[in-house]
Amino acid sequence: MSGHSKWSTIKRKKGALDAKRGKIFSKLIKEITIAARLGGGNPESNARLRTAIAAAKAENMPKENIERAIKKGTGEIEGGGSLEEIIYEGYGPGGVAVLVSALTDNKNRTSGEIRHIFTRHNGNLGENGCVAWLFDKKGLIIFEKGKVDEEKLFELALEAGAEDVKEEATTFEVITDPKNFEAVKAVIDQNNLKYLVAEITMVPKNTVKLEGKEAEQMLKLMDALEDSDDVQKTYANFDIAEDILEKMSG
Repeated sequence: MSGHSKWSTIKRKKGALDAKRGKIFSKLIKEITIAARLGGGNPESNARLRTAIAAAKAENMPKENIERAIKKGTGEIEGGGSLEEIIYEGYGPGGVAVLVSALTDNKNRTSGEIRHIFTRHNGNLGENGCVAWLFDKKGLIIFEKGKVDEEKLFELALEAGAEDVKEEATTFEVITDPKNFEAVKAVIDQNNLKYLVAEITMVPKNTVKLEGKEAEQMLKLMDALEDSDDVQKTYANFDIAEDILEKMSG
């Protein structure tokens, strides 16, 4: 698992994201709205919308919030037409590659804010294409060891079409092609296997090991980016020891 995936998983396990519930809802509503605007309001024919709705339900978002966000996207009610999707690329401490996905109604404001966050945390914003090639788009489902039957998980995931099932120190990681993500997740749900994270993400092809001050600066950069109202997702290829991640998540 990449360092960023470990970082996100540790924070989720510790409930560190619960304090940001309102901000998480806001980001999910934006994603549902843009997905409906780009691909229509029917989740059966719009894979991005299906994924966004599933993510919203996983966070216990009320049904009426989801329906209102879809209607904004399709133009049935006002409020969803000005959002623009932007990908930012840059480098964090130690040369770590960072991808940032944002949805904004003011590109100049968001670009200035993202640049400031990078600079403040010893990173720098780069040109389009500078780091995207270091990542592959994949489906990722993460399970906590001791809370899932290992043999059953491996068998079900691979039969359902997963590319790989990896064993980490404290977790199992199911990796899929994005096209097969929903099918694999459906089989896992049908068999009541409980996961920590299930998402379409950007998996790094290689990682950069960080320690000490650089590790601390990198995690502060990630938190600052994720705290931005316009940032939807962040991805990075750092590798930081799990004990440091645990300490910093507190």
